[in-house]
Formats: sequence, C-alpha cells, structure tokens
Amino acid sequence: MTQFFDDLQARLDKEDVSDWVLVSQEMIDQFAGATKDHQYIHVDPERAKQSPFGGTIAHGFLTLSLLPYLCADARGDIVPDGATEINYGSNKLRFLSPVRSGKHVRGRFKSLEVVEKRPGQIQLTTEATVEIEGEDKPALICEWITQFKL
Repeated sequence: MTQFFDDLQARLDKEDVSDWVLVSQEMIDQFAGATKDHQYIHVDPERAKQSPFGGTIAHGFLTLSLLPYLCADARGDIVPDGATEINYGSNKLRFLSPVRSGKHVRGRFKSLEVVEKRPGQIQLTTEATVEIEGEDKPALICEWITQFKL
C-alpha cells in the first residue's frame, strides 16, 4: 500500500491528457435510452435544429460519465492488482458548454490530493476537465473523488 500511496503522491500537480473521443448521435441515443431522458435537444435532430443549440447535444451526465474512460486513457491502469477503484463523488461540478453531436472530447486530469482515509483505503481528488475539440470553453470541470480499496 505504501508504494501505491507514494506513486499517487508523486503524481500531484502533474497533468495527464486523453486522446479525443467522438460523441456520436448513436452514443447520445443510447444514453437517452439508458436514462429515460429523451428530451428533444438530445434525440430529435430535426427539432433540435430550431433550439438555441442548432442541433442535438449530449446530456451533461453523458459527458460526466465519460470521465472513467477518459481518465484511464490518459493515465493508464494505475490500480494495483487486487485493489478496487470506486467513484466517491465530486466537488464543484459545472457544465460550462454543451457537447454537440459529432464533436470530439478529451479529458485533462490533474491530481490535487491523496489521503489515506483508513488502513487499506486511499482517496484521490482529481481536477477533471472535459474539453471540446475546436472550442474555447470546456464542456465540464469538476473535482472528481475516487477511492481505492487495497
């Protein structure tokens, strides 16, 4: 456990960036089906053209749900064998800009704090930003909290 804790400590203030990922209409439709959120701005391209967005947009929670994938892509698998990583929550979550269907997003991750909550349990707080290719404002920013059970 000490080595894993030390490895996480060494990552503090270092930034990792994922590859770009396409947010397709198919992905948006599948998310709508899973969450039962079929608001027209997400699933009806023709009607959504008349919205302020000019087309369909991803659900904010779809963008948020990409964090584990984007982070793994950026950092690789950092979880030690036999350990479990769980989402604990987030601080300061803000959705700043919509992700339009057909756009690419990527994640930027910077470790802010590592704490041993109790023996065998480490908590990592990460600054997470999801950027939209070709746009100035990110889709979201948050402090993402994960826990590792060793």
